[in-house]
Amino acid sequence: MGDADFDLLNRFQRDFPLTAYPFRVIAERLGWSEAGVLAALRRLKDEGKVSRVGAVFATRRLGVSTLAALAVPSARLEAVAQRVNEYPEVNHNYQRAHDFNLWFVLTAATASRLQAVLADIEVKSGLSVLDLPLLEEFHIDLGFDLRDGGRETSAAASRTAVADGSAIIKLSELDRTVLAALQPGLPLVSRPYHALAQSLGLSEQTVLERLQQGLRQGFIKRLGIIVRHRELGYRANAMVVWDIPDGEVSAVGRMLAAESGVNLCYRRPRRLPAWPYNLFCMMHGRQREQVLERIEQLRVERNLAAYPCNVLFSTRCFRQRGAYYLPLTIPYPPTIDPSPLSIHGEGGRGGEVTGIELTQRFSTVGSAA
Repeated sequence: MGDADFDLLNRFQRDFPLTAYPFRVIAERLGWSEAGVLAALRRLKDEGKVSRVGAVFATRRLGVSTLAALAVPSARLEAVAQRVNEYPEVNHNYQRAHDFNLWFVLTAATASRLQAVLADIEVKSGLSVLDLPLLEEFHIDLGFDLRDGGRETSAAASRTAVADGSAIIKLSELDRTVLAALQPGLPLVSRPYHALAQSLGLSEQTVLERLQQGLRQGFIKRLGIIVRHRELGYRANAMVVWDIPDGEVSAVGRMLAAESGVNLCYRRPRRLPAWPYNLFCMMHGRQREQVLERIEQLRVERNLAAYPCNVLFSTRCFRQRGAYYLPLTIPYPPTIDPSPLSIHGEGGRGGEVTGIELTQRFSTVGSAA
């Protein structure tokens, strides 16, 4: 990726201009033309490096979500993954190196709808779902710093985490209409808010005011360019899970959230005996060895070596898109074609990550694949 593309993607993942001509504002800051900015974003979107230009919503302000997993026989994995993808509530769906090998995130407007989807997946797959709702968040999405594969400062993360932990907001019908249309992203045209407003029969000023209000109230976490880190070279995607005593997990979570290389950090419930872990961190790197080295460094420097830990690298992406909490006003985007992640230096069956080395180094329950 060239320096110009890098600058565009790294600078405008947050604080996207809320003005009639946002791409003109970006062009002025970069020293580009508006046409050049739009052309670059369309190209990067076509290349899969940009998911969309739009909003990231605060998970617990608009509805409910959960992380779920299935232990799928290898011969059925693709079929079950595609069945899971039939639900618009599923926004992320990955294969990971573990006995629980299919991991997906669901979001819905109500808890009853979320549980209905999980129950339906169990019935149609014939498999038990591991349901791991978020209990406490220590670091949440503020964008992906392409310089280091990291994120914004921990102070900013802490402020946002407090806001995101507030009660669910009851949206007005106007806000529901605007946010539903925004979920797939803004159109890449000179006046995107005007185009969005026209599709809804609203004024451009009304759309801008509602988005400004959403940012102030905290149900929109950020507005900007949403990148796909794997397509930008950060293809070693690790979910690091820890078994931390309940009395210590909050303090450990806050400590890890402040560390470089930790992109997301949450507490979720254990599901004994199948799943003993209660602290989850997402870490990314260009190479698997780089991620493992950073994990080991954290274990030693932060006195975490005594806590059971396991690392689940993703090996295939079946879906990756933004969360949809509201009924869409347009059809949701097509599913990403599943393909193994090509990570340098990683072998295994069919070129997939096996996680055997991982098990030897980190797992204490013998469950990694």
